[in-house]
Amino acid sequence: MHGGAGSGAPRGNRNGLKHGLYTREEQKRRRVVMDLMHKARATLREAE
Repeated sequence: MHGGAGSGAPRGNRNGLKHGLYTREEQKRRRVVMDLMHKARATLREAE
C-alpha cells in the first residue's frame, strides 16, 4: 500500500539531496541562530 511504515528513502540515502536545506544539521543550525536572535532582541528591549 501507499505511505506505510516503510515509505520514503532509507536513512543515509543521498540520492535526493540537492541543497541540504532540510538536513538535520541545517535545521539545528537554524534553531541555534533563531535562539540567538531572540535573546539579542530581548536584551535590546531591556536596554531601552
